[in-house]
Amino acid sequence: MKPAENILLVLDLDETLLHSSEKKLALSEDFQYAEYYVYFRPHLQWFLEEMNLHFSLAIWSSADDTYVNDLVAKITPKTVNFEFIWGKSRCTPRRNYEFGNYVFAKHLKKLKKKGFSLEKILIIDDSPEKTKDNYGNAVYITPFEGNREDVTLKKLANYLISIKDAENVRTIEKRGWLHKNTL
Repeated sequence: MKPAENILLVLDLDETLLHSSEKKLALSEDFQYAEYYVYFRPHLQWFLEEMNLHFSLAIWSSADDTYVNDLVAKITPKTVNFEFIWGKSRCTPRRNYEFGNYVFAKHLKKLKKKGFSLEKILIIDDSPEKTKDNYGNAVYITPFEGNREDVTLKKLANYLISIKDAENVRTIEKRGWLHKNTL
């Protein structure tokens, strides 16, 4: 059991932890879900297990709730328990005037009702437009699209462990974390 003061690490799903596509890539998928080919980001299982030792974990995706729950059930190691698993129904639709569409935003203030402090929440996402209202809590990563040589989760783990004891994650400069971090 982790102490209540642990940082809550909120993880995005698609293009952050895995890649899911109706089009098969030129490599073997990890599994199929309905019409989707699903590819794990390299080091996914290790990352979840390692982060579980240092943080409270959650999943928040802007994808369909059933899809999110089903995929999370497939990728979760037995030793990992998530505080919550949220999908699109917990996002807030916001008009993106630049592209003329809607973005499903993840407003971290919703987590205050669950007893979490914004000073102790990090959200990991590949889509800044979905978390821009919480940029002080966000760590942005490059989208994963199937590259089996990707080491982003290894580098991310090193970075996150280096800031795991922060009293207020919002005061930490997180831009450029990947370029400052080596394996």
